[in-house]
Order: sequence, then structure tokens, then C-alpha cells
Amino acid sequence: MRKADRQLFVFALSVCVVVSALLSTAATVLKERQEREVELDRKRNVLQAFGVDVRDEAGRRISAERVEEYFAENIREVILEGQTGELIEGLTSAELDPRDLRDRERYLPLYLWHEDDEVSRYAFPISGQGLWSTIHGFLALEDDLATIRGVTFYDHGETPGLGAEIEQDWFQSQFEGKVLYKDGEPADFQVVKGGVERRYPEGNPSAVDGISGATITADGVADFINRDFRRYNRYFETIRGEG
Repeated sequence: MRKADRQLFVFALSVCVVVSALLSTAATVLKERQEREVELDRKRNVLQAFGVDVRDEAGRRISAERVEEYFAENIREVILEGQTGELIEGLTSAELDPRDLRDRERYLPLYLWHEDDEVSRYAFPISGQGLWSTIHGFLALEDDLATIRGVTFYDHGETPGLGAEIEQDWFQSQFEGKVLYKDGEPADFQVVKGGVERRYPEGNPSAVDGISGATITADGVADFINRDFRRYNRYFETIRGEG
């Protein structure tokens, strides 16, 4: 190999090594940043379900520092055993592999909102199949463990203008005050095609209006809310003194 060719080869190899190193470093840094943003988004949605206004007067999202303050001051996380609903003492999601935490048959994360050393609200993740995607969100209950405080849907791939309306305020605000538990049993919660007033002229405390053109998404939301509430209700029964 001629000297000029060797120099060209060494130069090309050096460029490849340097570029590869830069790309690897950038990927690592970006991954860490993305993971922080995903975690921050999760916490904001927990707060929103609890009824906290996660935007300021200018419509900007509250800062990461304020989110962490809320969690430090007001929220405690516990983990329930997926099959029995029993509390696993001393375990938090930070100690679990994220893949294990997504397995609702094994672990059920539960968030407790504290005021004056008393638990006043409870929130838990909800998720299930819509039309095109798995929908993720959080649902919070008042201290009666029956009445919805708030709900949020924030991670999905539903159709913009149709199923994606689940993330809009007009849809989510309907859930506040609705009932998931009555007469000693989980209620049959519904997302009603055509509207609650049309199907139930006298009203239904366990139903909200559906989304025009998004029946499958709406049915999926109702299905996984009912399913996930029943999972957590096994633990709630012990708090009510029924277990």
C-alpha cells in the first residue's frame, strides 16, 4: 500500500472512530434526558388526576422543581401485589425494573395524597386497548374510594380529532364526581355513545358522554377503567373494612 493510501485510510478510520464516539455519547445523553422527561410527564399526569392545575396562568406547564415539590410534600407511593391486592411493605417503583412495573399481574402502583397527615385521595395507573393503540392514564379517587376526583389520558396513538379527543379537557372533565363503587359493589362504568342524557334521561352517576366517531376507543376506555378499578378495589376493601 502506498504511503498516500495508508494516510487516507488512517484518516478515514480516525474520522469513523471520532464520529462513532460522538454519536454514542449523544445517544447516551439524549436517552437520559428522554427518560427524565418521560418520568416528569408521568408525575405531571398523576398530579393532574389528583386535581392539581399543572399549568400556570400563562398556560405554561409547571416546572420540574414544582412537580418534585408536590411529590415530596403531598404524595406517597406504595406497591400492591398484583394477584391479591395486598400491600407490599417498603417497596416502591424505584426498586423495580420498569418492565416488571408494567406487569399489572405482579405489581400495582398506588399513589396516596396526604393532607395534614391524612390520606385524602388515591390515584392509580389505568391502561388498555383503544382502536389503534394502548392508552395510558391515571385515575384518582376521593377518600370515599368510590367517587372519581379526576382522570387523565396522556400516552396513546389514537386518531387525531376522533379517539385522540380522550386527552381533551372537555372529555376528561366529565369524569369528576362520577361513581365507580356503590351499594357495596364496583359500578358498571360506561362511556356512552350518543350521550348520557339520551340513553339515561334521569341521569347515570357512573357514565360519561362518548366521542362521536370513536366508539371503539370509548368502549376500550370504559372496559379498562372497570377492570383496573376492580384490581385496586381488593385493597380498597381492606380500607373500608370489607376485606
